[in-house]
Amino acid sequence: MFQSFDSHASPDQGPPRLEALRQRLAGMGLAGFIVPRADVHQGEYVATRDERLQWLTGFTGSAGFAVVLPDVAGAFIDGRYRTQVKGQVDLGVYTPVAWPEVKPGDWIREKLAAGKVGFDPWLHTADEIAKIEVALDGSGVSLVSVAENPVDAIWADQPGAPLGQAFAHPEELAGETSAAKRVKLAEGLVKAGQKATVITLPDSLCWLVNIRGADVPKNPIVHGFAVLADDGAVTLFVAPAKLDEAVRAHLGAGVTIRPVEEFVQGLQSLTGPVRVDRSTAPVAVADILKAAGIEVSWGDDPCRLPKACKNPAEIAATREAHLRDGAAMVEFLRWLDEAAPKGGLTEISVVTALEGFRRATNALHDISFDTICGSGPNGAIMHYRVTEESNRAVGANELLLVDSGAQYLDGTTDITRTIAIGDPGEEARVQYTRVLQGVIAISRVRFPKGISGRDIDALARFNLWVAGQDFDHGTGHGVGAFLSVHEGPQRISRVSEVVLEPGMILSNEPGYYREGAFGIRLENLIVVETAPPLGDMRPQFSFENITFVPFDRRLILAAELSPGERDWLNAYHAKVLEKIGPRVSGATLDWLKDACTPI
Repeated sequence: MFQSFDSHASPDQGPPRLEALRQRLAGMGLAGFIVPRADVHQGEYVATRDERLQWLTGFTGSAGFAVVLPDVAGAFIDGRYRTQVKGQVDLGVYTPVAWPEVKPGDWIREKLAAGKVGFDPWLHTADEIAKIEVALDGSGVSLVSVAENPVDAIWADQPGAPLGQAFAHPEELAGETSAAKRVKLAEGLVKAGQKATVITLPDSLCWLVNIRGADVPKNPIVHGFAVLADDGAVTLFVAPAKLDEAVRAHLGAGVTIRPVEEFVQGLQSLTGPVRVDRSTAPVAVADILKAAGIEVSWGDDPCRLPKACKNPAEIAATREAHLRDGAAMVEFLRWLDEAAPKGGLTEISVVTALEGFRRATNALHDISFDTICGSGPNGAIMHYRVTEESNRAVGANELLLVDSGAQYLDGTTDITRTIAIGDPGEEARVQYTRVLQGVIAISRVRFPKGISGRDIDALARFNLWVAGQDFDHGTGHGVGAFLSVHEGPQRISRVSEVVLEPGMILSNEPGYYREGAFGIRLENLIVVETAPPLGDMRPQFSFENITFVPFDRRLILAAELSPGERDWLNAYHAKVLEKIGPRVSGATLDWLKDACTPI
C-alpha cells in the first residue's frame, strides 16, 4: 500500500512541546515565534523532517501555521481545516484562528504589547514577512530573523533530510528538452537586464531540467535549489547521492551539480541583478544576496507560468493517464455498488480497494495524495485522512465521499465522487444537485482572454448562494504533469488574479459540507483551451474535461436541472461510456451503461 493508516497527530504532546518551546524562546530573548508548515523550498508538500507544525501542535493539514506567544498560541487554519483542527490539537493550549480572515500581524499586535517575535528566514517568503511587518508598524512588537530554529533545537528525534533517488523525465512526455526551456527562460533574463535567477520551488526545478524524484511522498519532486544564468547554464544544488550516472548524463553539460551545502556560497558568488521571487523564495535568499552587495531584482519564478501552460505532448500524455485512471475508478465504483449492500465495509477497506484497482493498471507510480474517504459525518471534514483510530464503518443510507488521485509517468490525476450508499434522503439529493450544477457551470463556461480564476469562481457557487449556502475552499487548484497535484500559480478562487491561459490544468471541485452530518464534493480535472469562434469573434477560452467517470444518477434531482445542464450531463455521460467502456471488464461495462443512461 502507498497509503498508510497510522495516526500522525499527537495532541497529547502539544502542551509539553509548547512549554519546551517557550522556555527556549525565553533563553533567546524572544517573546514569540512563528511556526509555519513550509520548508526551505516553500513548496506545499514537505518531507517528514520539516513537519514542524505537526510535531509541535498535532495538526496534520497541508496549510497553516502557529504563532507562539507567552500567554497564547494561535493555530492559524483556513476553511478546509476548521473541523479537522478541533480533533488534532489540544484546545486547552492552542487557540484555532480563522485565517486568512484574521491576519497574523493583526493578531500578534492584539495579543502582545511589546517584544520580539522570531522567525526562521528560510521558512518564510519576503511577501509574508513584509505583510506582518506592516501590520506591526508603530506597535511595540518587532519581527526578528533568527539563525537557529528553536523548534529544531528541541526536536530531539527530528528525521534527516530526504535522499530520494532522482530519475529522468523523458522528452516524449515532457514535450521539450531542458536545453530548449533554459534557452527561452534565459532570453527573458537578458531582456529584463538580469544576470541570473534563483529557483527554489521543487516542481520548478524538476520541470526546468526534466527530472523527477522521491523526496516527498505522493509528489515526484527533488529537493534542491537551482540558479539559471542569462546564458542558459544551470547550477543545480542538490545532494549528490540523489543523482546516479544516468541522471547526470541526462542533465548534460549545461547543468553544473554542486552539493546543497554550497548553496549559500553559490549565492554569494553571483553577479547581479539576480531575480528572486518574493512570493515563493525564502527571505533568506534575498538577505544573503543583499549582504554580499548583490542587487536583488524582484520578479516571478520564470518556470511557474511555462510549467502551468502544458504543451501538446504533456496534454496528450495527461489525457491518456486520465483514461487509464477513469477505467480504474469505474471498476472501483462498480465494485463498491456490489459490496456496500452486503455490509462490512469500512473507510480503510474502501481506500485499500481503490488503490488495488489503480495498481491493477500496472502503471501506478504512486497515489497523488492520501485518499480522502469520508463516510457520513466524516465526509464533512474536507481533508479527512482515515486512520486506524478514526476508521468508520460505511453505514447504510448515507453518503460516502471519495477524493483520490494517482501519479502515473504520463500524468497526475485527481478526482472526487460522492456516492449514495442506500438511500441517504432527499436533503442529500438536493445538496448534491446544487454541487453538480456548480461543476456543470464551470464546465460549460466560455470566457474572454484575460479572465482570471477569481472571475469565474462564483459560477460554481451560484446555486448554493441562492440557497444561503457556500463552501470554504477554492473551486479549483492547478495540477502538474506528473508533478505536484496542487500546482501554482493557476487556480479558480476568489483571490486568484492569475490570468487563465491555454494548456493550464485545473480542478473543478465545488462542494457542500454539513458538520456532523455529511459532506459532498464533486471533482473533474479540466484544461483551458481556445474556444471555437462565436458571436463577434472575440478570442475566447473554454474548458476541456479530461476526467471521465459518471456522476451518481441516484443523487441527481433531474427536475432541478435546466435544459442546458441536462444536455451537458447527458453528453458528458455519453463521452464517459464511449471513452471508458472499451477499457473495462464485461461486468463493469454493463454497470457503466446503466450509470450513463440519459436523464
